[in-house]
Amino acid sequence: PATSRRARRAACRVSRRAPPSARLQVIISGAPASGKGTQCELIAAKYGLTHVSAGDLLRAEVKAGSDAGNEAKKFMDNGQLVPNEVIVGMIVERLGRADCAEGWLLDGYPRSSDQASALREAGIEPDVVLAIDVPDEILVERVVGRRTDPETGKIYHLTFFPPPPEVVDRLVQRSDDTEEKCKARLEVFHTNNKAVTDAYDGRIVTVDGDRQKEDVFADIDAGLQAAMA
Repeated sequence: PATSRRARRAACRVSRRAPPSARLQVIISGAPASGKGTQCELIAAKYGLTHVSAGDLLRAEVKAGSDAGNEAKKFMDNGQLVPNEVIVGMIVERLGRADCAEGWLLDGYPRSSDQASALREAGIEPDVVLAIDVPDEILVERVVGRRTDPETGKIYHLTFFPPPPEVVDRLVQRSDDTEEKCKARLEVFHTNNKAVTDAYDGRIVTVDGDRQKEDVFADIDAGLQAAMA
């Protein structure tokens, strides 16, 4: 994709500095297997931000049986998408808690222009949006080679992080970690992500994610420092 070629020519591009804030408010975006989870851990640790994963939040609310969780479960049980207002309500409440007072890192939301608009209407505005860019062929390779140890939950990769011989026979592959399904997910991601980046034009930091995690984080760090200046 053209986005990947541009990102690889410039490892980190800051389209414009975000307005300074008393606390850093960050949204992070990346395709499946882009390394977003690893970078979230590094960002949260260095900047003292509270990592809020929209997917984890939704599952936790459903498990806890909260009002919002029960409302979401009705749609999920019927195989329907959870409406924006339900998820946004969860996110607004979560970002308003005390542990987010020093800043937050929102992961996995928004995923469409409608969701970005819903956040804006709720008063949620990031200082900066991090976009981790990895070529599709690399993402497919990362996904197809993933294997999980059902006893420990640890994730390996047949090429990049080989499992020890004693656990190989019990490893399993997720049903959606196939090339066909991965490509379908990437197509959806690219379509939706274009709308999200357009919604936050001027606050995007694009980082080349096809490198060692330390190098990726170095550019993310530089982008966040620029946003705070």
